[in-house]
Amino acid sequence: MTNKEIVQRALSELLATGSTEGLRPLLSEDFVHHRPDASSTRDEWLAAVEAALTPLAGMQVEIGHLLADGEHVVLHTRRRIPDGPEIAVVDVWRIHDGLLAEAWEIIEPVAQAPANLTWWAPAAV
Repeated sequence: MTNKEIVQRALSELLATGSTEGLRPLLSEDFVHHRPDASSTRDEWLAAVEAALTPLAGMQVEIGHLLADGEHVVLHTRRRIPDGPEIAVVDVWRIHDGLLAEAWEIIEPVAQAPANLTWWAPAAV
């Protein structure tokens, strides 16, 4: 299985089953999930994903890009939940020995994207 296929399988398992049980065997024992605000271990991340499954029921995921370079796979998606905001998500996965070893995630609400296009602008005085 290629690294891209491993990431696709993980996403498919989660969306098809609505459970993290299909994800667990795809994660290394020392898996780490990184976000700008925190990092979590495999069990912490699985618990957070499991807790989100009910509020995210019915979520639609549109894959924009799935790119691989060596042991890294980048997944860019747009996600929508019924009666909720649309978000753009970029996940970077590191695959080691056929398992997901690390992940980095950036999430941006699509409606707020224009405000972030000029983040470098100096503050008004």
